[in-house]
Amino acid sequence: MTPLKSRMLRQIARTGPIPLPDYWAQCLFDPEHGYYTTGYPIGADGDFITAPEVSQMFGELVAAWWLATVRQNSLDEIALVEIGPGRGTLMSDMLRTLGKLDPELKKTLPVHMVEVSPRLTELQRGKLASSGFRIDWHQSLETLPVMPLGIVANELFDAIPIRAFVKHGGHWREKAVGADAAENLVFQSMPASLSLSDLPVGHETQTDGSIFEYAPAREAMMQEIAGRLAANGGFGLFIDYGHARSGFGDTLQAIKKHAFANPLEDPGKVDLTSHVDFEALANAARREGANVSSVPEQGTFLTRLGIIERAEQLASAQPASHNALEIACDRLIGKDQMGNLFKVIGIAALNVILPALDDHR
Repeated sequence: MTPLKSRMLRQIARTGPIPLPDYWAQCLFDPEHGYYTTGYPIGADGDFITAPEVSQMFGELVAAWWLATVRQNSLDEIALVEIGPGRGTLMSDMLRTLGKLDPELKKTLPVHMVEVSPRLTELQRGKLASSGFRIDWHQSLETLPVMPLGIVANELFDAIPIRAFVKHGGHWREKAVGADAAENLVFQSMPASLSLSDLPVGHETQTDGSIFEYAPAREAMMQEIAGRLAANGGFGLFIDYGHARSGFGDTLQAIKKHAFANPLEDPGKVDLTSHVDFEALANAARREGANVSSVPEQGTFLTRLGIIERAEQLASAQPASHNALEIACDRLIGKDQMGNLFKVIGIAALNVILPALDDHR
């Protein structure tokens, strides 16, 4: 039994079932026993691999897109920001690429990392120490500078807690985490405080057992980001796995050692995640007066940016790596791999054009 589970059992015995968002937040971000605050979960030796870990091509293309966006919009004064930087791989590849594309950026471009995990911050500092760029770290968005920001975030929103509702007897009840007589954590339901306006179109026809996932904390973060961009200028690129349209279904899952796990077993030792509702994020950004792009699949976006050509270029320079590059490229853009499941959305101040996202430019 993990220390976190032991504490949760005492909490349940004292105050009743734990609301799912509270359970999720404790599992991932508890200061003493949280998954992200106490370990290094990303990479081949961890529990999951993100796109930047698959291939350097991902970070290179994102960097080229970032710089093209800056130049196309004449954003002379801007800071590069990554939210949720993981092991620092994406930023490492981006800074290496930006330094090659425009060496002057090492002198002029401020770089900021928003990271809540002290252990991951330590890892990032080591990885980026020789980048040649000045980098500052933040634990929240609040301390970022008040200026135009060029934000990137890969697999950020899926880590933010959700609420989940199950239809029962014609009514929506909220999922919570309780315990059985054998001290196993189990899902229970409790009365729901849910406005019908929060439900997608077609909720009236959903049958008992239908599940609706709602993520007000994700929307709140997007609103905070979009509000900053709308007020101070700049843009953001967000890549995550999920669906382009709001709907119904159970997408809550846990990952351990690159395989699915029980989300109620070993709290604090497994990653919790769910699919991101990009329509809800887009609506949240629009409420703050931001420009919102289309929502292409990752495979489509990376193909527009030239990933196939980049793979061929790298293979030509390093023939021995041809097979590895082909496998990596397929993993990033293949329809049966990351290419379909992951989506991309751009958020920006109203006068900012987002290449490869706005009207496919």
